[in-house]
Amino acid sequence: MFGDVGFGELLGLGILALLLVGPDRLPTVALEAAKMIKKFRKYATSATDQIKDSLGPGYENLKPQDLHPKNFIKKQINEAMVDQPKKLNAKVKLDPDML
Repeated sequence: MFGDVGFGELLGLGILALLLVGPDRLPTVALEAAKMIKKFRKYATSATDQIKDSLGPGYENLKPQDLHPKNFIKKQINEAMVDQPKKLNAKVKLDPDML
């Protein structure tokens, strides 16, 4: 999540927070921020679980990044290619009336 943030940026953010909030209130603000992040993660997890339940069987291993439309379509195409390779490799016949 913080892969692109280096030590210098974190130090700068810490100094900025110290200046904006003040040394007396900084621990309470940090604690409230941690609680808010924990609550957000809890909501995200429960939302993912509800989506898994509503989708039914076959989606037990669903991850939030799987819900991105691009990833979802790729996964469905890959599963279709594994399940029915003969149908996908069959020659396509065109209907002359459709042209």
